[in-house]
This record gives sequence, structure tokens and C-alpha cells, in this order.
Amino acid sequence: MAVRQLGNGYQCDFYAYGERIRRIFPTKKDAAAYEGKMKAAIRENRFFDVKEEAFQTFKELSSWYLSLEDVKRKKSFRGDRRSVGKLNEFFGTRLLRHITPSVISEYQTIRMNEKSYRGEGTTPATVNREIACLKAMFNKAIRDEKLEKNPTRGVKFLRENNQRERVLSPEEWGRYKAKCLLWYLPIATTAYYTAMRKSEIINIAPSRIDLKEGLIRLKGEDTKTGEARSIPIHPELMEVLKRVLKVRPFSWDRVFHRDGKPIDSNHVRWAHEMVCKKANIPNFTFHDFRHTCINNWRKEGHDYFKIMAASGHKTMSVFKRYNMVGEEELKTLVKSASSPL
Repeated sequence: MAVRQLGNGYQCDFYAYGERIRRIFPTKKDAAAYEGKMKAAIRENRFFDVKEEAFQTFKELSSWYLSLEDVKRKKSFRGDRRSVGKLNEFFGTRLLRHITPSVISEYQTIRMNEKSYRGEGTTPATVNREIACLKAMFNKAIRDEKLEKNPTRGVKFLRENNQRERVLSPEEWGRYKAKCLLWYLPIATTAYYTAMRKSEIINIAPSRIDLKEGLIRLKGEDTKTGEARSIPIHPELMEVLKRVLKVRPFSWDRVFHRDGKPIDSNHVRWAHEMVCKKANIPNFTFHDFRHTCINNWRKEGHDYFKIMAASGHKTMSVFKRYNMVGEEELKTLVKSASSPL
């Protein structure tokens, strides 16, 4: 056996039962420890039990995970890739055997004290998505018999307070529309009047829009929940969709585009943030359009079950989080009592 420096790390290189084993470690001490462990395993005929773990560092595990075809097919793959990037900043060259529940808790604490890419505080929901990705990586490796131990077992998610109380008022919607770029206005209008999620809007195909019946019919493959649903088309949105479908480029199989070019989530986020800044609309995310539409439907007096069918909510508990009763609405409870009989 031999331990030698290789680039910025140290390599342990040896043969065992005709098989060459090479592992790279961040420090000479780690490489020497691994060498001692292998020597003892060979001496005690435990080599095949010890060498089963296919990865030594977290970076090796994360690279393997992102290369899996079933992982690449996930709708959340882009988010997983972003989470892995943040995880690698902390765990990267760390040996897997050094990752413990306490180390993961340390990661959660550090992340909560960091700024997001928007320059704001990192939310518990963001950190929880990263920990969920970490758990998935270890679970996948164990199922595939690449690893034996899962250090994420018993690690608790951070408590989230993700119930937002932000909806766009009619006056704000007027200001918002006035600042929209031409390619972005149809997307924002669709979000305002349909409660569709951003990914559902970006990827909607012309075949899903039935202008004659006044319905958008999403199939299971189009939605987050995997279930089909139909959404009524508001008269203002109807006129917008008619214009958009007339000028759609033949080479593009989606309804919305950016001057004939494909759009993605980053384009929409950039346009939304730019509009909010120009229109002086604070603390309003694109997803809040979904809150706004559902709240407007409720205030118009529509049946909850019809609203849930259009929005795609499965449970009343989640649906209630999207409804905000404002103070002006609360005042109506006593208006009738104060009026003369």
C-alpha cells in the first residue's frame, strides 16, 4: 500500500485480491487512516465487507446522485441540482464517515444565517428542501447498496411559517400591468386570472386551451399533483389568449414565448421582479398571483369545491392557507347590525 500526494489531495493506492483500489482524500491523515483500515480488514479477512461503500467523500456521492437517469427525470431536478450545489459548498470534500446528525444540524444553522441569492434572509423552507435532497441522496445510495449508514436519520426539518398573507389589490394589479413587457403581460394575466402555477403557465401547450368552451384543460402530466383539472377563462384573459395564439411561432410548441424565443422560470422571475420594482409593489412573489386569484374567487362568492377543483387543491387545510380575510371584509360583519331595522 502507498499514500502519495495527488494534486490538492492524497491518494491511497493498493491491490487486494487482484483488484486495484484507489481513493483520494483531502488530507494525508485521512488517507493514512483509510490505509490502516484496509490493512486491518485484509489481515482479518474482512476486506469485502469493508470495501462495499462506493463513495468516500460527499462530492463523490452527489455526482453519482445527479447522474442517475431517474433523478434527471424528476420535475424537481433543477431544484435538486441547486440544492446539491449549496450542500457541496459545506460538505464537498468532507468524508462521508465524518458526516453526522450534529454536523447536519450545524449546516442548518449556518444556512439560516446566510443571505439568499436575492440578498434576503434564507428561509426555513429553502433549508428544508436542501435537507430533503440530502436525505434522498443517502436513501438512494443505501437502496442501491452503495452505502450502509444514513447520517440523516433522525435529523428534523426546521419549522416553517410559509403561510403568506399577500394578495394583489385591483389598484396594484393596474399598476403592475402598466409596467409589464409585451411578452410578459400575457403570462402575468394568466397567473392573475387562473391561479395556475408558474411551471404550468410556462409549459402550457396550445392544445390545452379551448377558446370555444372557455376552458384551459390541463392534463396530469402538466400539473404538480399529477392530476388533470380544468380552469375557466376570464373574459379579459380570453382576449389576451386570442392575440397570443395568433402570433405564436410555428417552431414553438408552447403558448408563451419571448419575442419568438423559449422562456423559462428565470425569465419570468426576472420580469416579475423588474415589474414590482418599477410599479413600487413590495413583498409580492409570482406565486402570490395564485393566492390573489383564489382569494378573488372566494370574495366573489364562489363555492369552495369549485374553487378547489380549478386550483388543484386536494385538502381544505391547504386551501385555507390561500385565503386571507382582510380587515375591510371583517367590518362587514357589523355593518348589518349597525343599520336601522
